[in-house]
Amino acid sequence: MRTVPNITLNNGVTMPQLGFGVFQIPDPSEAEKAVSDAIAEGYRLIDTATAYRNEEAVGAAVSKSGVKREDLFITSKLWVSDFTYERAKAGIDASLKRLGLDYLDLYLLHQPYGDVMGAWRALSEAYAAGKIRAIGVSNFYADQLKNLQLSMEVTPAVNQIEVNPWYQQTDEVSFAQKEGIFVEAWAPFAEGKNHIFENTVLKDIASKYGKTVGQVILRWLLQRSIIVIPKTVHAERMRENIDVFDFSLDEADMKAVAALDTGKSQFFDHRDPAAIEQIFGTSLRRLR
Repeated sequence: MRTVPNITLNNGVTMPQLGFGVFQIPDPSEAEKAVSDAIAEGYRLIDTATAYRNEEAVGAAVSKSGVKREDLFITSKLWVSDFTYERAKAGIDASLKRLGLDYLDLYLLHQPYGDVMGAWRALSEAYAAGKIRAIGVSNFYADQLKNLQLSMEVTPAVNQIEVNPWYQQTDEVSFAQKEGIFVEAWAPFAEGKNHIFENTVLKDIASKYGKTVGQVILRWLLQRSIIVIPKTVHAERMRENIDVFDFSLDEADMKAVAALDTGKSQFFDHRDPAAIEQIFGTSLRRLR
């Protein structure tokens, strides 16, 4: 079983740099089994969200795992329908209840819309009260991060955004890291879009190290000091994804992957008014 190295967040809390995501696993039995398998394979960071509708399943897997609570790092996220001060307070408690936990290790604002400041105030109070060990955001751009930093007392510890070889977000990653905010990559494999696993550049690098394309992508992200949460329901792929700490990409490899950047999201633009309308249109729409 592989041991994942920890990073230290800006408030001193340590967090595994590689974890397991449960986006698009809404079926309770499937989600619980996936999390149970992931924990058995050595994953200690588990990432869920209210909008994923599987917090109960994650909590069930955690409670049955036999792993000490303090050895696990559980993340969840608040959806925009709860982005007011009062509703955010209730939303935090609801997440804890669904997960069956006394505290969360990390809790994020899932989108940068609505009453962000009111919701952030609720997260900050829960953080001060010990209900949450670290708080952060997801899908925020640099200007939105800076606005939050300047407006509120607690700086986000993490910004979870789309990062993969097709959409590398170099400027956004650099800004966050300069501000002491860790970037966490969702969709590291771009969900297989544009035949990413068949890309000749990535396949050549993988062959060089006797690794898979997926492992090369994860290694590339880790070497950019990015936290990463790949998702799979297959135990063999879980083992593959965590087996990335016995090799390193050289400078030429890193540059070759960097050259694949298209500068475009593989899903949707978080600044597109139509996308924002969709997010607000359904209270728990399963969007990143």
